[in-house]
Amino acid sequence: MAIVVDIDVMLARRKMSVAEFSEAIGISPANVAVLKNGRARAVRFSTLDAICRVLECQPGDILRWEPEA
Repeated sequence: MAIVVDIDVMLARRKMSVAEFSEAIGISPANVAVLKNGRARAVRFSTLDAICRVLECQPGDILRWEPEA
């Protein structure tokens, strides 16, 4: 998929574990892994809002588009 999710980069910058992050945004660690690995088919705006609130970032900081090869 051409949309890349950079949650792992933001978590590393914030020195936050997946467990802490998943609890803070209210989704399971398994669903965080789905987002991190690019396997998510959709993201709710409420989830995106929670991610940005917890990581203190903008949606563009965690989502980017890359052309497919």
